[in-house]
Amino acid sequence: MSKTLTSIFLGIIIIFGIYLFIVTSLGPVEPVGRLGIVKMANPDMYPAHPQSQVLAQHAQKRGSACALVVHYGGDSNYRRYLEDDVMIIQLAFVNPDSYRTDIDGSEVISSFFFGVPPDRYRYRADGYEFDTLDEAMEYVTSIARRNGQEGPIPMYYHGTVREGNPIFNPGCGFPLFVEISWKYYGRPAAYYYIVRGLIDTYISNPYATFQLSHYQDLNELYNQGSLDYTM
Repeated sequence: MSKTLTSIFLGIIIIFGIYLFIVTSLGPVEPVGRLGIVKMANPDMYPAHPQSQVLAQHAQKRGSACALVVHYGGDSNYRRYLEDDVMIIQLAFVNPDSYRTDIDGSEVISSFFFGVPPDRYRYRADGYEFDTLDEAMEYVTSIARRNGQEGPIPMYYHGTVREGNPIFNPGCGFPLFVEISWKYYGRPAAYYYIVRGLIDTYISNPYATFQLSHYQDLNELYNQGSLDYTM
């Protein structure tokens, strides 16, 4: 590659990096990436849950008072709660046409390439349902402000799967993570956050190696109800 082409390539990277820094600092969330890989306990998120503790630690390292985790809607109310001194805020897609909690691979692919169709989902947080993402995000940011949040809220998608290989399926909450990233930062930035987030979980998640090496056993135990701590 010639020096001219190298300089142009580096220039594009620098400009894109500056763009990301500016838009993220001005936006409501900082898209970080995947929180978990497979389910380790049910309920999925609650105080002292291993993945909840990891999320709080990530937020504390960023100096953030809150963290947002997004889901594919199941039967949970997705209520906020405190993990140590971090307010964990949950937000979920809810499909009004069909109740299901599995992760549809075709939906993941469609979200990645084409975004999320408007008006396809409702959104749930703290037991409330919202018709639009704007309404849902206004609720989320208002909760964060009341809890001392300054700057964008670190946002993760839950990322867990209950069947199949988690390397090939990004898991719970991925479409909503894509929609929020795409809405506020545009398609190129959304792709960057997606790729970064998929890689980051294998680096920053202390349970990643365990979950990957035991995902079949964990999935089987979860689906049998053996990891259900609500009983």
